[in-house]
Amino acid sequence: MRSVRGLFVPFLVLALLMSAVSSSGASEAPAGQMTWAVHISLAPTWFDPAETSGIITPFMVLYALHDAVLKPLPGQLMTPSLAESWSMSPDGLVYEFVLRKGVKFHNGEPVTAEDVKFSFERYRGASAKPLKDSVATIESPDPGRVRIRLKRAWPDFMTFYAGATGASWIVPKKYVEKVGDEGFKKAPIGAGPYRFVSYSPGIELVVEAFDQYWRKTPSVKRLVLKSIPDEATRLAALKRGEVDIAYGIRGALAEELRRTPGLTLKPNVGQATFWVNFPDQWDAKSPWHDRRVRLAANYAIDRQAINQADALGHSKITWSIVPSSFEFYWQPPGYSYDPVKAKQLLAEAGYPNGFDAGDYFCDAAITYVGEPVVNYLNSAGIRVKLRPIERAAFFRGWSEKKLKGLIQGGSGAFGNAATRIEAFIAAGGSYVSGSYKDIDGLFLEQANELDARRREAALHRIQQLIHEKAMIAPIWLNAGLNGSGPRVEEAGIGLIAGYAFSAPYEDVRLKGK
Repeated sequence: MRSVRGLFVPFLVLALLMSAVSSSGASEAPAGQMTWAVHISLAPTWFDPAETSGIITPFMVLYALHDAVLKPLPGQLMTPSLAESWSMSPDGLVYEFVLRKGVKFHNGEPVTAEDVKFSFERYRGASAKPLKDSVATIESPDPGRVRIRLKRAWPDFMTFYAGATGASWIVPKKYVEKVGDEGFKKAPIGAGPYRFVSYSPGIELVVEAFDQYWRKTPSVKRLVLKSIPDEATRLAALKRGEVDIAYGIRGALAEELRRTPGLTLKPNVGQATFWVNFPDQWDAKSPWHDRRVRLAANYAIDRQAINQADALGHSKITWSIVPSSFEFYWQPPGYSYDPVKAKQLLAEAGYPNGFDAGDYFCDAAITYVGEPVVNYLNSAGIRVKLRPIERAAFFRGWSEKKLKGLIQGGSGAFGNAATRIEAFIAAGGSYVSGSYKDIDGLFLEQANELDARRREAALHRIQQLIHEKAMIAPIWLNAGLNGSGPRVEEAGIGLIAGYAFSAPYEDVRLKGK
């Protein structure tokens, strides 16, 4: 249990300090409007914490509308929020959370233990099964306390509960039961710093400051998240002052942004790793069943050239599905860019003239990676066609195993090496098409291991096997290149370590405010 104490004791100390600080007090009334040009089409599924999908995108909305028992905040990745403190029993089987007094949902109802219990029980997003399978009971002994009893000590319980999933983000039980799941997504009510105003599909989400938010009264009155999928259009809107912050400005457009007076380029290396999945590697009739073909794909991609052209060199080539900042990360060896070797490996595997590999599916917002990767694969003789899909539909299709061919994976979700492996590598994961028995065995072993060193050894060995089997073609640890305009005092980008977007929203500020 040494690793658990080492990870969690600072959080308990912080909780005690935070609980001693009053959240009341006079503050200026929120004023003004801040507008974001976001690079994706916002989807109502992201308005409901119960449906978080193992990626970071839903939190772009959750940080505005909702609040969590604990959540990542500046300076601490597991900060007491709706809970003012929490504790774990010496045997690691019981977790108790003391809720912050006086906190209300946007409809004026108090946040209670029943809401926390209800939110956990209705959670159905990524990693719901391992999280719920670990819990024996969840109790609400009184309105201000929640007690979760585990079936067995699980060192990753808090990492999954308060980091990698949306299970600790709380919704009002009475309201959800009244309007139903679909009604909730049409008019969500939360306990976050901003309340829902309107949503126009494919256009924008509008929220307004909730002046009773416990942490602080937001500085900006109205936030608008405007969907502008085209990168050049986002930059043009930023230049004209139609938006204050623009996400995802890459390559030559990023250079243009950097040269434009009054605009600021904000690179942010978070925890979003990108990679190529080979879902047919378990099909004995597929070319991808041959490890040499998967190795050929790895040698075919010039990652450094893509990084310089697209991310201006800010992304990091880490060779892993696991972010280098995560606990239990293991550093794999890299692959040189070697198109000659790629073709040689294909010939050895029986494909001297290459082969038709079908479709290459990717998130439409990440075609800046997909396009050059597809070009490199085609040059090596692995003939694929780029098939971009809008983000929500892409991840839904991937999780439902409807995408055939190559899949460009990516995730910026919080967690550790185990949470990434659970979602994308080990049997039963939300995005897993097939798995290997040796990896599955090690994953089960580490999940039950309380000794930190033995657990680390198992997780390192899993990552070694991912590399040795060439299960994936890692691309990089992404650097988000974002722009802010002249009215912005604090964009909130990078305030939370590893997080890709602006947050906490109550901390963003306009100049002169």
